[in-house]
Amino acid sequence: MNPIKNRPQLLLVINLIALFVCITLLTSVYITIGVSATWLLILVISLSVISSLLTLFKRQDQQLIQVIRALANGDNSLGFSANHPMRQSFEGVKQQMQSARFVAEQKSEFLKALLIHVELAVIVCDAQGNIIESNPAVARLLGKSAVHLNELSHIGTLILAAQKNVHSTVQWLHGEQQDTLTLQVSIAEIQGQTRKIVTLQSIHELLLNKEQQAYKRLTHVLTHEVANTITPLASIAQTCQGLIPKSLSFIDEENKQDLTLALKTLAARTQYLGEFIASFRQISSLPMPNLVPTQLATILARIEMLHRQQLAECNTTLTIDIQNKQLVMLDSAQIEQVLINLIKNAIEAIKSHNNQQHNFKDGLQGSSAVKSQISLTVAQNKAQQLYVEVADNGTGIRENVIEMIFVPFFTTKQQGSGIGLSLSRQIMINHGGDLVYLTRPKGACFRCLFG
Repeated sequence: MNPIKNRPQLLLVINLIALFVCITLLTSVYITIGVSATWLLILVISLSVISSLLTLFKRQDQQLIQVIRALANGDNSLGFSANHPMRQSFEGVKQQMQSARFVAEQKSEFLKALLIHVELAVIVCDAQGNIIESNPAVARLLGKSAVHLNELSHIGTLILAAQKNVHSTVQWLHGEQQDTLTLQVSIAEIQGQTRKIVTLQSIHELLLNKEQQAYKRLTHVLTHEVANTITPLASIAQTCQGLIPKSLSFIDEENKQDLTLALKTLAARTQYLGEFIASFRQISSLPMPNLVPTQLATILARIEMLHRQQLAECNTTLTIDIQNKQLVMLDSAQIEQVLINLIKNAIEAIKSHNNQQHNFKDGLQGSSAVKSQISLTVAQNKAQQLYVEVADNGTGIRENVIEMIFVPFFTTKQQGSGIGLSLSRQIMINHGGDLVYLTRPKGACFRCLFG
């Protein structure tokens, strides 16, 4: 019986022949003898054949539905029997769907691998701000992973508010380092749903490089256009000053004094401008560091010994805290110069703070009344960057000038040149890191970050 069930066409033919025979017999018996027991028996048989036909059609429909549903759900275990009339067509459709699914899976795996290895941070989110997909570059760039845009502070707020494509730049604080990011938001319909595709990229290093290139171009102009003019002017002024006879040869003594003063002033100012340009040239022509593996603790020990006398004179304590002893690729001479500049600034800030305290406290020596302290710390931040921190409890830096402290020749000191911090930052950038200022409740704090 099973072989017949597996051959629906044969079963259909048998049922149709049986139904045709039953109808013929019903008609013949009815014409011959009318309604009788024989006629009723044939009628029951006819109804049974009709029921068998209906059951056959229903079973075929259910089988077809089950096979199609299984195929739609990716289940290829169900199918038609070898003699089923739709088997060949079904196998063709199944092969096409399997091929299409295989291609789609390959494309999906390729896109996932591409997102993982690409340096561009990519976020895909819905209209409610739920992050559907993101690549590892997001966590590397922002220093955190997120499942909703609300976790991304002002960047998330900007993305949520976007009603059309957006291209902008935003600031992001990654650990202690301020970063500038380009933000691009594209809105698209994907599978009938509104999606926002967000890309983020850091342009901090690019901006720093552009800034340094601008300084170098300016230095080139100053060197070739101004310096070449200043040098002969200073020489001429000194020569003229030497040509003035010692014996009085002016109608008025005052005229001779005015001329002498003018020549001295001209010589002094041209000499100052020459030194100014030489200082600027020092920033732009800084040699690239000779990187060798070095222990920062060794450098800090030399720095402490170098400043021991100065610290004693201003009654200041220097503490060194080494929390990480790993080797760093650096140029010892250049890093020492950075730390010397920072400690020099810290000592000057402490002296200024002590003088202010002395002015407010009559009869009290400021240097002895205030416990002055400078701390040097070697540690690692949340971004796994090694840093050297130089902190003091001096006057600190006014909030309104913090943004300007790394600009060359900007200084708040009467006798300052304004190149110490900018030169130090350039050294740290050449080491693949940065020099940042951290706001503290009291005093100043600078961090030398290594890449």
